[in-house]
Amino acid sequence: MTPNYMALLALGLTLGAVTGGCADIKEAGRTVGHTTRNVTREIGHTTRDVAREIGHGTRDTVKKIGDDLND
Repeated sequence: MTPNYMALLALGLTLGAVTGGCADIKEAGRTVGHTTRNVTREIGHTTRDVAREIGHGTRDTVKKIGDDLND
């Protein structure tokens, strides 16, 4: 049985193309994943900061009302 060089060449080229395509897909997935992570982190930090400001504002208002009632 003699090796079919054309079939081996076609197989090699196909595997090379698939491997190259996989690298592109992997890079695209990494980009999407990192972007999602960064956006989620930014939303979380903004939410935390807004909640903190609301809490401090509420605390200060309640304290002022309490001080006004005690005077």
